Formats: sequence, C-alpha cells, structure tokens
Amino acid sequence: MTREDSARWHDSLLTTLDASGLEGRLAADYLRAHQTTVWFLKLRPHVGAFWTPWRSVGLNQTHFTRTTPLTDPSLLTLVIHEVCHLQQGMLNALSVRGELEAWQLQFREYQRLTRPLTDPVLLELLSLPLNWDRAVLKRARELMQAYAGKAYRADLLPLYPFPHEFRYWMTRRPPSGV
Repeated sequence: MTREDSARWHDSLLTTLDASGLEGRLAADYLRAHQTTVWFLKLRPHVGAFWTPWRSVGLNQTHFTRTTPLTDPSLLTLVIHEVCHLQQGMLNALSVRGELEAWQLQFREYQRLTRPLTDPVLLELLSLPLNWDRAVLKRARELMQAYAGKAYRADLLPLYPFPHEFRYWMTRRPPSGV
C-alpha cells in the first residue's frame, strides 16, 4: 500500500469516527491534534489493538486489515479504547484502573453502536464503579481475563497507576482526592 493509500485510509477512519458519535468524534479530534498514526501489525490472536509510547495506535492484522469496513463497531471501539489510553498517559494506561476505564468506554460505545450486550462478564464489568477500591479493581482484572482469556495479562499490571500503587504499598492508603 502506498503512502497516499495509507493517508486516504487514515482520513477515512477519522471521518468514520467523527460520524460515529461523541466518543468517536473526541477520539478523531485527539488523533488529528496529535498527528497520531494508526497502523497494522500481526500479533497473537488475543490482542485486538494496542497503543505505543510513541503515541500511535496499532491494530492487529489477525482481526483487521485496511479492507475491514471502517464502520465495523469492533474496529471503531478498539481505536476509541486505545485513544483513551493515549489520553491517560503511560502510567495510568499501564494499570488495571486505566484498563477498566478504557474497557468501559469501549464496551459502552460498542453497545451504543450495535445492541445491548448480553455477555454476563461484560455486563458486570460495565457495572463496576470506576474508583480506587482495590476489591473493585481486582474484580475488574478477573473479569477482563475471564472475557479475553488468561493470555490477556492484566494480572501483570498494578491496580493503581504506579506512583499511586507505590504510595499505597508504603502507606496502605488508597489515593484520595485524585
């Protein structure tokens, strides 16, 4: 694929995100403002998409290619999920709390674009409060792995973003006023 074809695909993705609703529009605005590239790489099947420290979004070629319809709700909501991580920053994104926020955003949008979810695991995940309760975050991690499989290594992430996690282990107090 030529550079021009890639640019046309990227522009079409942004246009489709714009038309998908508020969260899609916000994601497209972020991608434009930060000149974030969206690219493809073949990865293990349990990975749908990913963000990089270089502020780009990758889509797994096992699931998506440039011929995947841009209106595919899975593709759109995964891009929204990964943009959420870029907005969170690396330390927040690399925590169960950051993942919970992105998963909830992704599946609320997926549900809005398609139909009400029926999977009990996702329904419970969506019902969890996004807070600093360690029991809630541990449950979120369990639910993520129940849905995505044990190869989804949420068990390697700290519950809180690292500075908050470190402070918790030093004081045994959850973050307050964050």
